[in-house]
Amino acid sequence: MASSSASATASTSSPTAGPSGQNPHPSLENNDEKNSVVIKVGMVGDSQIGKTSLMVKYVEGSFDEDYIQTLGVNFMEKTISVRRTTITFSIWDLGGQREFVNMLPLVCNDAVAILFMFDLSRKSTLNSVKEWYRQARGFNKTAIPFLIGTKFDQFATFPRDEQEEITKQARQTIRAGDARVADILLNISVNKRAKDLQDRPRESL
Repeated sequence: MASSSASATASTSSPTAGPSGQNPHPSLENNDEKNSVVIKVGMVGDSQIGKTSLMVKYVEGSFDEDYIQTLGVNFMEKTISVRRTTITFSIWDLGGQREFVNMLPLVCNDAVAILFMFDLSRKSTLNSVKEWYRQARGFNKTAIPFLIGTKFDQFATFPRDEQEEITKQARQTIRAGDARVADILLNISVNKRAKDLQDRPRESL
C-alpha cells in the first residue's frame, strides 16, 4: 500500500485568476523534476444539494450539517503523496443559483473531471442534471463526467419503489450522456473516486 499525506488550502469565494483571467493552475500539470501533478475537478449542480459540504468533507475531513451557500465559486485544494508523486486536487465548486451560470467556464475549462451532482431526496435536482451537463460539455468535452447523488441517508428512508424509480432515472441520465465514462454514486466513496483520478495521470509518469 502506498502511503499518503494530505494538506488543504483555505476556501475562497472568488478564486484568484492569472493575468489573462485563466485558472491559476493548469488542469493537469506534470513536472518531471518535482514529479508532481495538478488535477482540476469541477463540481456543478443545483443549489442546496451538498456540493460545498462534500468538498469540505474531502479536503478538511469535517462535515457541517448547516447549509453552506456558495456565492459564485468556491475553490479548495488537497495535496496527497502517492509513491514518489505529489498530486494536488484543485477543486472548483460552482454556486447552484442560475445567476452564477456565467461562471461555469471558470469551473469547467481545463478540468480533468466534472462532478454532476444532485440530491437523491429531490428529483427536481436530478432533472436539472441534463441541462448542467449540456452547458458544461459546451466548455469542456474531454473531462471525465461523474453523476453523484448526495444525501443518501434521506434516500435510504424512502419506500423501495421510490428508490428504484430514482435509481432508474439516474441511470437513464447516464445513458443520455456518456455511459462509457459516467458513473452513478448513490453512496459516495470520495476517496475511492479520488484514487481513480490519481491512477490516470500516474500511468503517464
